[in-house]
Amino acid sequence: MTNEGPLRLIKITQGELDAFARKHMMFRAARVGGARAMLSRHDLSGLKLEHYDFSHADMTGVSLNGANARGAVFDYCNFFGADLRCCNLQGASLVRADLRGAFLRGANLIGANMAGADLREGFLASTESDGTIVPLHRDRSASESGGADLSGANLSEARLSGAVATGTNFSDATMRSCKIVRASLEGANFSGANLEGADLSQCDLNAVNMRGAVLVNAALNIASLEHASLAGAMTNLPLGPTAKDLPERLDELLRKHAVWVNSDGMQGAQLDISGHDMRGTTSFVRATLTLFKAEEAILYGLNLTETEMQAAYLRHADMRHITGQKADFRGADMTGAQLTHANLREARFDSLISPQGKAIRSNLSNANLRYADLSGASFRQAKLNDTDLSCANLLGADLTGAEMTGTILTGARLNESQQALLDRAKEK
Repeated sequence: MTNEGPLRLIKITQGELDAFARKHMMFRAARVGGARAMLSRHDLSGLKLEHYDFSHADMTGVSLNGANARGAVFDYCNFFGADLRCCNLQGASLVRADLRGAFLRGANLIGANMAGADLREGFLASTESDGTIVPLHRDRSASESGGADLSGANLSEARLSGAVATGTNFSDATMRSCKIVRASLEGANFSGANLEGADLSQCDLNAVNMRGAVLVNAALNIASLEHASLAGAMTNLPLGPTAKDLPERLDELLRKHAVWVNSDGMQGAQLDISGHDMRGTTSFVRATLTLFKAEEAILYGLNLTETEMQAAYLRHADMRHITGQKADFRGADMTGAQLTHANLREARFDSLISPQGKAIRSNLSNANLRYADLSGASFRQAKLNDTDLSCANLLGADLTGAEMTGTILTGARLNESQQALLDRAKEK
């Protein structure tokens, strides 16, 4: 049996790291004097890399144990065998990064973009003078044995086959088309995660939490699911009546609804799809849906770009992963709606003024908008009481006069003027 050898690292200071970063930026800009950051087997533990751009850098076997790399960019970076334990990588970008054999115990990867990343098995080794390959090891302490937090992370098309991720938090993560064959995932949390098209064949999924997860076209061949919780999981089977169960073709019902709206209810018919599973429908782009009803409807992943949904009744609707750029939700009742990862850039949620001059306020109380893109959206006078806006992008959003009692803003992106507005509101 071959004995493992110690992994010797080169310790550098914050100043030396900053010099590496400057030269790497010059290298990326093709400027004279630039040099690619070669930090293989360097010890950066506890250092600050916040918002640095180390794309394409070589960090093989590097230690970022306890480092702060929040919002940093590591696209196409080589982290093979790296020690990322307890590293703050919240909101970082690791697109197509090589993370084979990396240690992620206790790492904070909330909202990170890890699309196409490689997290398969791997180990570092050195070659002795006689050609013998000797695996290199790292010391591990019991205090750092907790799972990594990848909640809300984008792991689309990432490769995790053979990975050991017991107890890892993947809640609300986007894991479309992930390759996770033969991985050890016992006790992992996939609640609300999007595993559409993922391959979980032969995985250990004992005691996993998949409540509300999206498992459409997911492969679970020979996977062990003992004591797993799958309550509310979305599969290929409809979660209620579908568009086929409507009394007429959807396009005809939409036409009649538009007539009903434009004639003040004198002609046509109001559209009511409450409780229906409308996944796969493509008829809603720029549609006139003012005053339509969709309570507890499944609108998951639909394209609602520039759709008119003024005063719509959307209580407890599942609208996760929708695209609703510039959609008009003025005066809509969206109490308890699920909108995680929704694209609602420049959407309108401000008050709707009725023909009688009455202001009808949009209501998103108790709605879930975690990780939603709300940049440039208008929430003037909207009701956001007990709304979950964790890690949402609110940059440029107008929150003037919004009710925000109990609103959750943990990790939300806010500019200074927005933060000052919220601070003044708390003082009242």
